[in-house]
Amino acid sequence: MEPVNAWYIAVRSFSSTLVRDTKQWRVSQGLPANRNAEGILTDGPDYTFLDGRPTPLLHKQKLRMLKQREYAAQIVEMCAELDFAKERHQNLLKAEAEEKQKYIESRLKPKGNMLSRNSKK
Repeated sequence: MEPVNAWYIAVRSFSSTLVRDTKQWRVSQGLPANRNAEGILTDGPDYTFLDGRPTPLLHKQKLRMLKQREYAAQIVEMCAELDFAKERHQNLLKAEAEEKQKYIESRLKPKGNMLSRNSKK
């Protein structure tokens, strides 16, 4: 059995549990590892104005907003890259088709009576 450091144990009145086990359980349940990292008490404003003015954003709210803006900018940039790639692919296909058509048109043509009959019509 491995030695247990004192700071890994959360002592409760009825039992003691390893903190890393608790964190693993929280993560496996889809919860944040630190229960104080987010939630209504940490995300909500500390106070409200009686006249209805909005309260200033908290530090974590500002960080979250900036992160969301970064994500949005990356999404827009990647969408533009996808549009460019699609358009380029279409242009390449069109150029290849034109090149094939040019090749077909530049092939040797029959001489003689066949040529003169087609041109008279």
